[in-house]
Amino acid sequence: MATMYSANERGAIENAVQLYIDGVSKGDADKLKAGFHSEAWMFGSVAGQRYDIPISQLIEMVTSQPFDNAGNYNARITSVQQVDDAATAIVEEDGIWGSMSCVDFFALAKIDGSWKIVNKTFASGGEAPAG
Repeated sequence: MATMYSANERGAIENAVQLYIDGVSKGDADKLKAGFHSEAWMFGSVAGQRYDIPISQLIEMVTSQPFDNAGNYNARITSVQQVDDAATAIVEEDGIWGSMSCVDFFALAKIDGSWKIVNKTFASGGEAPAG
């Protein structure tokens, strides 16, 4: 099955992912709640510690400690693929909490006419955050 999407669909997918980027950058829970499905989960590890958690815990984490707390956070969407009401997106992040980087793999679903992130799986590199 070939990847098929319109410019409008791609834009809507990128907007959902941008809500994630803006939300984690500044610790904006409302943007994160708008981008993620309420039942979404995150999977990944930082310095050997697993973070396989409901998305509500990620929202709590970044609300108290936004990714851009050192002022050098940068994120970019590097890939979007979509077939019908399913999509994936890859985001590369640098400067998380100062010096950590991640590659994020997002799964999205179009639910009731709106694109929502239903899963975030990530690989991390760089320094782990203190504490």
